[in-house]
Amino acid sequence: MRRKLPFELTKEQSFYEALSDWVGDVFYDLLPEKGFDLRDEQVFMAFQLNQAYKNKQVMFAEAGVGTGKTLVYLLYALSFARYTGKPAIIACADETLIEQIVKKEGDIQKLENALDLDIDVRLAKSREQYLCIKKLEENIPQNKGYQDIWEELPGFVHDNSSMRSFSHYGDRKEYAHLSDEEWNQVGWDSLQDCMSCSYRHRCGLTLHREHYRGAADLIICSHDFYMEHIWTKDSRKREGQLPLLPEASSVVFDEGHLLEFASQKAMTYRMRMETLEGLLEKLSASDMREETLYVIEDIILDNEKWFELLEKESKGENGSERQYISRSEAILQQGRALTEKIENLLNELVFESEMYVMDDYLLKVVEEYLEQIQFSLKLFIDDEKGIYWLETSEEEHTFVVMPRLVEEILREQVFSQNIPFIFSSATLSYNGDFSYVSQSLGIEKYERFSVESPYKYEDMMKAFLPSLEEGSDSKNQYAFDMLKKNQGKSLILFSTKEEMNVFRQYQKQQGNQGWNVIYEGDREISETVQQFQQETFTVLCSYHLWEGLDVPGESLSQVIIYSLPFPPRDPVFDAKRNHAENSVEEVDIPYMLLRLRQGIGRLIRTSEDKGSVHVLVNGHEAAYKQLVESVLPVGIEVLNS
Repeated sequence: MRRKLPFELTKEQSFYEALSDWVGDVFYDLLPEKGFDLRDEQVFMAFQLNQAYKNKQVMFAEAGVGTGKTLVYLLYALSFARYTGKPAIIACADETLIEQIVKKEGDIQKLENALDLDIDVRLAKSREQYLCIKKLEENIPQNKGYQDIWEELPGFVHDNSSMRSFSHYGDRKEYAHLSDEEWNQVGWDSLQDCMSCSYRHRCGLTLHREHYRGAADLIICSHDFYMEHIWTKDSRKREGQLPLLPEASSVVFDEGHLLEFASQKAMTYRMRMETLEGLLEKLSASDMREETLYVIEDIILDNEKWFELLEKESKGENGSERQYISRSEAILQQGRALTEKIENLLNELVFESEMYVMDDYLLKVVEEYLEQIQFSLKLFIDDEKGIYWLETSEEEHTFVVMPRLVEEILREQVFSQNIPFIFSSATLSYNGDFSYVSQSLGIEKYERFSVESPYKYEDMMKAFLPSLEEGSDSKNQYAFDMLKKNQGKSLILFSTKEEMNVFRQYQKQQGNQGWNVIYEGDREISETVQQFQQETFTVLCSYHLWEGLDVPGESLSQVIIYSLPFPPRDPVFDAKRNHAENSVEEVDIPYMLLRLRQGIGRLIRTSEDKGSVHVLVNGHEAAYKQLVESVLPVGIEVLNS
């Protein structure tokens, strides 16, 4: 049901004129009366967005820290949603940002309190953020903690009677004590065939989806989830399912410079050696014809040969888990053989399904996974259509492939819609040029503007670029000395997980310390951030939280950037480099500087914050000191250079 506009609309005014007048009143009168600062940058952004909504344009809204950009886009998204009768989608870079927008005393609650609004806002988290009851049930013997989770599930999950009442459950946040590795054993993944699952209508994910689809004003989701919605929308309709998200009135991409990476992730196909073997072994335990069993045995053998060849003829680069795959004739031949045998098995399974002696759930999971593998292999064999790599660990071997031209898909599937798209971030341009982001996303026509932060950084921040010796030892020693000097209260940003683990080993060898060190991945991320914010004398080590982390106050009074965040040497970024005339100038440096600016921006979050930023460069990184200085806030004195 369409909700009432937050302002009066008369016959003499168009919606956009009335909206502009109301927004002016909000920022010049209503919010200042409630104690909010009047910021010229915020007002300028507001009137730029009015044109974007009126003309249904793509808008790059680059606004520095402290401009209050979130309040601006929330006002427009809310008003336009009520005007059109369709919810607006606010897509955040990750789950951490989602929590910050909707948390108690967050931006939405501030607007509700200040303007006496009742905003219907609902979260649409990625499916990986929800408990899979089927996987939990299967993995109970492996972990006593899983038995506890099973017993604590709401009663209606185990009860087959009608659900007269139910409660939402199963959010990753409810199981914050589980590490990422433990959660992967019980969280939803793409191998789950939800359509045929016996728990489907009692599943926390399904119940949650029904809830957020009913939002009247705002749906908050991650970039990953929005792109998964786009990528699966047509196939879900063909299968008689609703798309993951309803039709939107407008879409806002918070930290919009990261949308490209979410697009790549959503359009990626993953083939695990161990998963295929496990599924086929389960399938072969069913009653089936002898011909089908022989085909399954052949596929298992060919699958092992395929991965043996991939591992033998692949090579990796430091800083990336993606290994290059050689397209040798032996690998191509084995890929064709595996593709042919999978086609044979799919044909055999048609006959098996008609005999009604096999588990329907397992059969559908296997068929869907085999079709995905078949598509992945064909993309690989036809080299022009895919980017591919190998990921290996002691436990897993994964072949990964994704379409080469992501920007074409985005252009056709996303930005062809005649609705406003707003990109909001402090870092969307490189030297005033927005082409790096726009070209990566396939956006040809757009409006843009930039407004600087209102903060006086010269009085609030000190920057250090120390001259260090070659190697990680000097960085570890310097970082540890700065932690000691600051009594913790620091964020250390790493370019890779491997870098973080090197520092972890060094830190553990230093004996007792007067502060606690917490590492990304040891617990659920929002709980990790909350602990960091609440425990003042704490250090947070992360390789993902370059953007979106909002921890004002003394808890984060020092940012240490362990290395310059250049993109890794891997097949994905090499594909971008190969399409550039000057890959260093057009890909590597813009990426590094955008990410560096985001990392520096973690320090000053309010007008009361003060602290220091340390950018650790040595070896070849020292050549970029001048570039690093160029992205520091104006007026900052650079020390130890």
